[in-house]
Amino acid sequence: MIVAWDARLISSRSTGDSAYWRGLLAGFAELSPPDFRLLLYSNAPRPAGIPDGAAFEWVELAGKGGRWWSLAQFPASARRAGADVIHTQYAISPLAGRRSVSTFHDISFRINPGWFSAKDARLLSAAFSLAARTAGAVITVSETSQREIEDAEPGLRGRVAWTHNALPVSFPMLSAEEGAAIRQAKGWTAPYCLTVGTRWPRKNMGLAVRAMDALPPSLPHRLMISGKAGWGESELGERGVATGWLDDDELAALYQGAAALLCPSWHEGFGIPILEGFASGCPVICGPGGAMPEVAGGAALVPADYETATWTAAIAGLLSSPEEQARLRSLGEERLGAFSWRAAAEKTLSVYQSVAGR
Repeated sequence: MIVAWDARLISSRSTGDSAYWRGLLAGFAELSPPDFRLLLYSNAPRPAGIPDGAAFEWVELAGKGGRWWSLAQFPASARRAGADVIHTQYAISPLAGRRSVSTFHDISFRINPGWFSAKDARLLSAAFSLAARTAGAVITVSETSQREIEDAEPGLRGRVAWTHNALPVSFPMLSAEEGAAIRQAKGWTAPYCLTVGTRWPRKNMGLAVRAMDALPPSLPHRLMISGKAGWGESELGERGVATGWLDDDELAALYQGAAALLCPSWHEGFGIPILEGFASGCPVICGPGGAMPEVAGGAALVPADYETATWTAAIAGLLSSPEEQARLRSLGEERLGAFSWRAAAEKTLSVYQSVAGR
């Protein structure tokens, strides 16, 4: 079987879409299915980290990128190469037809278009409608997201599969000494809580800011806000400290020193920061929206709503209870073992085989 990916995102950093490609690639390298060849298409040179061996071929396809590259150049080249399956994320080309597989991490753009710019919401919704009409299969990253996709486009029933994400392969497991040295160099002194993500409206990071500001003086924790600026509200409050974008080691060190990770997003198709918190021994509080409770699996606190008072009470209760912190650390470590990129690759391979008619 020959599978072609639009692999341009592998070369980028710090997005869930990029982590998905890199993780799934690592899963296929570990799985090593027989008679399987993966063509990784990009308009950029081969980056580091691509597995060796004949099963993985980097195909540099000249072009500036953008819609013409994804809708015409890439699928046409993949078809000439004999690809049985053409796998993309979100964007899908009519040229790929029923041999196409598209991964939609979520459909939050349909659930609330106001979380996106008007242009992005329009393009994502159009891509989703096209996938419903033409794709051989749609993959998503949680059971919750699968239900939402099928409810939004009933015509996709029977063509949607879910495969959980796992901890990003680039996430480093630092020793306590390594983490402490990075935090000292950056001036990140305890105590603090942490929230991670690009500051888009859907991420709802202002809730974390307001909830932290309402903590009593006996809990003097700052709120470290890590991620790109994004767009929309950008409040810091009295306790907030914006770190900006961080490299992998810096982010891991920040997680490691946090008293709690706050994930107040209105909606997620998965929620990779939850796993990063688990891996770092950081107790997690996440919102009830989308697939976050599914991913948490009982190993995080999930407030019943998005009211500031509710979140302040949850944060204060956790920070005031060493026993609860230890319980969540233990549960998080156990829960992390339920996710692997090999398992994701196995399920994805099954989708490929179905689309290819094998």
